[in-house]
Amino acid sequence: MKILMLNPPFLFRFSRTSRSPAISKGGCVYYPIWMGYATGVLEKAGHDVKLIDAPARGTTLEEVIELAKEWKPQLIVVDSVTASFNNDVKVTETLKDLNPNAFTLMVGTHVGALPELSLRQSKKIDAVARGEYDFIVRDLAEALEKKKPLENVLGITYWGEDGKIKFTPNMPPIEQDGLDAMPFASEVYNRHLKIRDYFYPSVLYPEVTIITGRGCKFRCTFCKWPQTLTGHSYRARSVKNVVDEFEWISKNLPYVKDIMIEDDTLTQDKQRTIELCREVINRGLKVTWTCNARADVDLETMQWMKKADCRLMCVGFESADQTILNNIKKGTRVEKIEQFMVDSKKANLLVHGCFMMGNHGETKETIKKTVEWAKKLEPDTAQFFPLMVYPGTEAFKWATDNNYLSTKKWDEWLTPEGTHNTILNTEHLSAKELVAGCDWARKEFYMRPSYIFNRFKLMVTQPREAPRLIMGAKTFAKYLLDINFWKKSAAAKQVS
Repeated sequence: MKILMLNPPFLFRFSRTSRSPAISKGGCVYYPIWMGYATGVLEKAGHDVKLIDAPARGTTLEEVIELAKEWKPQLIVVDSVTASFNNDVKVTETLKDLNPNAFTLMVGTHVGALPELSLRQSKKIDAVARGEYDFIVRDLAEALEKKKPLENVLGITYWGEDGKIKFTPNMPPIEQDGLDAMPFASEVYNRHLKIRDYFYPSVLYPEVTIITGRGCKFRCTFCKWPQTLTGHSYRARSVKNVVDEFEWISKNLPYVKDIMIEDDTLTQDKQRTIELCREVINRGLKVTWTCNARADVDLETMQWMKKADCRLMCVGFESADQTILNNIKKGTRVEKIEQFMVDSKKANLLVHGCFMMGNHGETKETIKKTVEWAKKLEPDTAQFFPLMVYPGTEAFKWATDNNYLSTKKWDEWLTPEGTHNTILNTEHLSAKELVAGCDWARKEFYMRPSYIFNRFKLMVTQPREAPRLIMGAKTFAKYLLDINFWKKSAAAKQVS
């Protein structure tokens, strides 16, 4: 069967796969990770598949239309997120009009959280997938090809022949055997995409992003993937399978300088993390990697990670206020985080720190407290961003129940330029104050002479870090030269 896997045209360099999709101010462009894995599964099942990442390549709708006219896919799978949903429906409708006999399936976090509401947007959307959809798309393709009833395809919500919306039971979570059997995402990227189109500011360039485990056992109220896509049961690929992919990347993509492990939390299983490091060391691989981690990793684990050439951990600190951390079910303690940072420096691992403003309990005073704390922690780089809430998350329900959302128009989750539009007005802080607080925080953190000196020192002592630090500095300089930045910073003095 001919299957088009489409990350549809929208804004150039719009990252749907980001946990908070937008055009990144730091230039970050995510791989279409979940579409990549599903593509590999479909190809392994014998289907003829094209994976198109329009925002990363700059592919226009007209170019996608030409492809659809010429190639005539029988199944069209369209990825979608909250901010781009209305656009994605229109793209789906356009392709359905071109190929009336094609089956259209929408996938992703937004439609998975709101399946019935999504379907009601258009009768030209034949179905939506709920949750991780690798095997859902595979089973749907088989059912369509063999003309089997859709009621036997798990994990879909679809229009029945009687014109009513039907739900099938959920697809069970994919366990280790199923994950290990999937083709490597890096192989799929290499066949379908351009590796150099993708960039993380905290990761060496060029990089490849992979997933080694799905689901997260922690319950952060704001975190989107575990609540809308992968669930809270942690299911990991075998250590051998992961390191086999490391080795494949090393041999076949020698120009790649970093492997980004995009698991919600690689380090949630200490023993597996150490085993992974041991396997890398035992094979004598010289592969640099970066990962998402929690601020509770102990020194022993970090020392193993460093030996295996992990260079940086992306860590969500969120807030210096323990009450806020408790409110969002973060499961971390301020004193433990501080010890984590001490240990990370002992292990000589870099840390990219994430700080979130606007959660339950946030005030002007807690924002100031968090910014001062960030300077004390001294991560290599830091991002300060307002809480963005998405359907299917506890944070969205909290904001909705308390009438904190300034809009429920999905398009308004973005500014006209495609960056995040803060739509949260709490009892303590307006959306404008949250944005101003984040702008002030970036200025306070990055404009310190001590920080600037230490970044120059890092470039001298670790030359491989220089390119991404220079790229990050250039991006930040654009905001420093923007008069609006200084107006916001002046306004932020009221927040601080």
